[in-house]
Amino acid sequence: MVLVTGAAGQIAYSLLYSIGNGSVFGKDQPIILVLLDITPMMGVLDGVLMELQDCALPLLKDVIATDKEEVAFKDLDVAILVGSMPRREGMERKDLLKANVKIFKSQGAALDKYAKKSVKVIVVGNPANTNCLTASKSAPSIPKENFSCLTPGYPRNQPSTNL
Repeated sequence: MVLVTGAAGQIAYSLLYSIGNGSVFGKDQPIILVLLDITPMMGVLDGVLMELQDCALPLLKDVIATDKEEVAFKDLDVAILVGSMPRREGMERKDLLKANVKIFKSQGAALDKYAKKSVKVIVVGNPANTNCLTASKSAPSIPKENFSCLTPGYPRNQPSTNL
């Protein structure tokens, strides 16, 4: 089972087809995909669910859309934590961190309580390094080496000189 949080958002939306068509886990790996988002986004998430069903991807054995952590984190093999609070205009970094600590503490605790202890966790939601640390600290029964995060290699909107 593979979980994607923030599943109604643009980043998750662009990732879901790649998971479903075998580009991420292999062309012979059947997937049960779990989509988690907050309650106000469930209408949008239902649309995402219908689009995935319309694609008729043969590797997608089931797609579960939910706003409940106890459903989303149950028996996971992989958790891709995309959903996070975006920084809004005028928001200070400390306010952003405070909002995201709440999200990733909760998700870490849900991983600890419901997921397989062998679960692999990838944190995408920014600030990814801090959010990853928060989630891992909140999931003490899951090995720390099972947590990783994706961070940009260069500042946003600026070309890399290393490419």
